[in-house]
Amino acid sequence: QVQLVESGGGLVQAGGSLRLSCAASGSIFGIRAMGWYRQAPGKERELVARLLIGGESRYSDSVNGRFAISRDNGKNTVDLQMNSLKPDDTAVYYCNIEALSGTYWGQGTHVTVSS
Repeated sequence: QVQLVESGGGLVQAGGSLRLSCAASGSIFGIRAMGWYRQAPGKERELVARLLIGGESRYSDSVNGRFAISRDNGKNTVDLQMNSLKPDDTAVYYCNIEALSGTYWGQGTHVTVSS
């Protein structure tokens, strides 16, 4: 059974930083991309950052230049470094893995940015 476990969320003041981590376990093969999505109250889930297996990364316009995604291939982990946080970044953040064996989601971790 595949599990994605996120950690690192919490409460931070505007301008601060947080680092989210996601650890994947179980039988995953043929990973094509790893990423982070978020869902704010009353809004749809949106892409935050995505990292293709070849190394190409993609960020939403709202976080580009402030967030950085990275992965550890050997451990099947993906991190999201979030800097210069804004109240608009408040959301539940979800880890995502796209693989030949399937698409997987974590349970989400809350990030709250106070003004």
